[in-house]
Amino acid sequence: MQHQASLKRPKTAIIGGGVIGLGIGWRLAQAGCAVEIFERGEAGKGASWAAAGMLAAGVETEPGELALHALNRASQLAWPAFAAELEAATGQSVELRREGTLMVALNRDDAAQLRYTYDFQRANGIALDWLNGAQTRAREPFLHPNLAAAVYSAADHQVENRKLVRALRAAFLAVGGQLHEHAPVSAIETASGKVTGVALAAGRVAADVVVLAAGAWSGEIAGLPPRAKPAVRPIKGQMLSLRMDPAAPLLRHVVWTPRVYLVPRSDGRLIVGATTEERGFDGDLTAGGVFALLEGAWRALPSVEELPIEEMWVGFRPGSRDDAPLLGPANSPGAEIDGLFYATGHHRNGILLTPITANAVAQSILCGEVAEVLRPFTIARFAKPETAAAAKETA
Repeated sequence: MQHQASLKRPKTAIIGGGVIGLGIGWRLAQAGCAVEIFERGEAGKGASWAAAGMLAAGVETEPGELALHALNRASQLAWPAFAAELEAATGQSVELRREGTLMVALNRDDAAQLRYTYDFQRANGIALDWLNGAQTRAREPFLHPNLAAAVYSAADHQVENRKLVRALRAAFLAVGGQLHEHAPVSAIETASGKVTGVALAAGRVAADVVVLAAGAWSGEIAGLPPRAKPAVRPIKGQMLSLRMDPAAPLLRHVVWTPRVYLVPRSDGRLIVGATTEERGFDGDLTAGGVFALLEGAWRALPSVEELPIEEMWVGFRPGSRDDAPLLGPANSPGAEIDGLFYATGHHRNGILLTPITANAVAQSILCGEVAEVLRPFTIARFAKPETAAAAKETA
């Protein structure tokens, strides 16, 4: 960020109290802004709580996602310093673990697909190692004895997302932020092309800046013209956790299988996720969803059949039209709104992108300029060409 003397300190209302809203709020409050966060439920108990906490900028990269990979990688590199600062500020660990990630192939067909993905990722500068079955089992001896191969990513780590929620909440409050829980925002208020505040059941709250960080619910907030309304939808994910012996866990690495991912926690939990379903806000656990998770885990790690089920849950990822986040100012041609900023649509990368979203969105608000890293991810990318051209001619 720029020198403190050049920074604005606008009164800011943040809609959404997950890790994204809390992270931005923490940064703005650190800079001396008056910040209020409004959360429809309990802070951090939505997608942030339901997540697995993987920081997988490498193995998750697919064709067509290189711009997103650059953002993910920048945030991944920011994670160690971000975690250290947060832990120093609160005295709370977020359990940033750095054993790395394995992506395993259970048979020849899996191995062929894995090799294709590996070659693509390596060609684009992602550092990975190819392992045969014996090398993989040397790292994780409880994996299936007949697995074909694996890819190892030393840079893809994990963080304990529920501890992250608690630490960010504490850090935000410690620097003077105000958190309003069970306080859903019904509308963003504007006048003459500028935000003026937010409306709640209890009344209105004036603000110079409004940050829309409501995750899968971001498109539900009223008050915006159609072109400024974020096209964010809920993507349902069913997940569960099993109980391992923390003194003798079945896994140490994060493991991606052809059907599920497995994330071992220091307390002995083994997170198994996740389904991907276009079911709106359907919060039901289903027999088919739970069966798919357990079967996928069992095929890669047969010993899971002996483990007790500890918890099952549903989360809603916020998905945009192109599955990349919406970040930065409301600059859609023909629907520019001064003082409105987006921090939503993170899909499966909300935990990974927390540091860069918090830092760059706060920087953009304070300095009055769009941070360079955010430019490919503003809402303007969804404007129709004819709309953008017309807006440019009018200007």
